[in-house]
Amino acid sequence: MAAPTTSGTVAFKLDILQLCEEAWERAGREMRTGYDLRTARRSLNIMFLEWSNRGINLWTVTEATVSLTDGTKTYALADDMVSFLEGTVRQGSGTSQTDYSLTLISASTYAQRTNKNTEARPTEMYLDRQNRHTVTFWPVPPDDTFTFVYWYLRRIEDAGTNTNNPDMPERFIPALASGLAYYIAMKQPELEKRVPTLKAIYEEQFELAASEDRTKTPLVFVPLAGYVDMDFS
Repeated sequence: MAAPTTSGTVAFKLDILQLCEEAWERAGREMRTGYDLRTARRSLNIMFLEWSNRGINLWTVTEATVSLTDGTKTYALADDMVSFLEGTVRQGSGTSQTDYSLTLISASTYAQRTNKNTEARPTEMYLDRQNRHTVTFWPVPPDDTFTFVYWYLRRIEDAGTNTNNPDMPERFIPALASGLAYYIAMKQPELEKRVPTLKAIYEEQFELAASEDRTKTPLVFVPLAGYVDMDFS
């Protein structure tokens, strides 16, 4: 007997409409009305914001640049920034560029700088996390030859229309469907008994996806040389 053939494709996806249908069915009901779809899509957008608070989602890591201007100390950063990761000051371009590291300092440390208008290559940056993130440099850039290069976590894109695909890798779809089912069940009194089970499934699926969504690089431990006095008395 010949072996059964496989599809030969890896193109399975769920658009927003299919995802909402799947979530309603997992919650214990069919999606019947336009309002059922709207409330599921609203919960999906809220869940995207929740995922931004769960830590680093690698697919949202984004690089951006800001051209620094002579004598200007504070700059607005990306509108979609959730969390700042790393930043450097770059001078030059192409094969002659040089990146200089920056130290991230607190508001208290920046406030204690006696001359905030000192001009030189920036070595420190103060990040102000308001509705729109800004960064303030010290010392202040002395000319227009510097560029701020930074990496940040961006917001997950909104669900949008029903034919859109979710803004994430396919490996997160099981967690997304499970989470949306849990969110839906929380809003339906007749589904209240299913909430603990759905939440447990959601957390398990998210943990499976998040543990895979990581940078697989070697980790090297180096012993500390010499004697260190650790007297805590």
